[in-house]
Amino acid sequence: MAFGVRRLSRATGPPSRLRRELPHYAILFALIEPKPPLSSTRTAALRPDDGRLERGRRSRERIRQSAAALFRERGFDGATLRAIAERAGMGASSIYRHVRSKEELLVQELAELQEEAWTRFRLHDDRGTPTRERVRRFFRAQHDLLAAAPDLTVIALRATTHPEARVARRVLALNERTIGLLAEILQGGRALHDLGRGVDVITSARALFHIASGARVSWANGLVSEEGCRGAIDASVDLLFRGIGAGEAG
Repeated sequence: MAFGVRRLSRATGPPSRLRRELPHYAILFALIEPKPPLSSTRTAALRPDDGRLERGRRSRERIRQSAAALFRERGFDGATLRAIAERAGMGASSIYRHVRSKEELLVQELAELQEEAWTRFRLHDDRGTPTRERVRRFFRAQHDLLAAAPDLTVIALRATTHPEARVARRVLALNERTIGLLAEILQGGRALHDLGRGVDVITSARALFHIASGARVSWANGLVSEEGCRGAIDASVDLLFRGIGAGEAG
């Protein structure tokens, strides 16, 4: 017997006759032996949760909150992993079980800020709203959160101008995510015929992102106020849309 099928007696006659006799196939499938289910003893039993997973989650949350507090109090450069571990109530060596560097913690904070900005924008977003206004609203939602954590913003901006920094690649990846979100808004504008023909959505999204980043560099260095930064971003969005908006060129 092979593959759970009982051996059939050898049929007589030429092969062509067998191919014409469809009942033979019905008999063949009827004789296939069902294989018994695998024994439950062969299945590895799952070890019950002994609480370590939950304790790990609580530890990571304490680390995250402690890092955010120390970043605000001492700035990124002044906050060490040892200090973060002490604030979180654990030994200096224990923290390495959860994070490898304070840069990793910074990126987590920035990623959460970015996703929170996108969530807030989505809550009140109307795809039928003119694209220019949707872009403004997105930048406002983003800036509201960044303004609450200026030190994080300064470090993120500094990282993008120092590519050799360990955190640079991760921050730049987050920037690409923001550009992708802007491109999604612009793509919706294309469907509404808010954009001129031939406008490159990705290139336009990058231009919008770098406009906002430029305004925030001045704000982070104390050259303009927070309100001045918001105004500069709004004005820059208007200028760009004069170039990419449908019927507005020239």
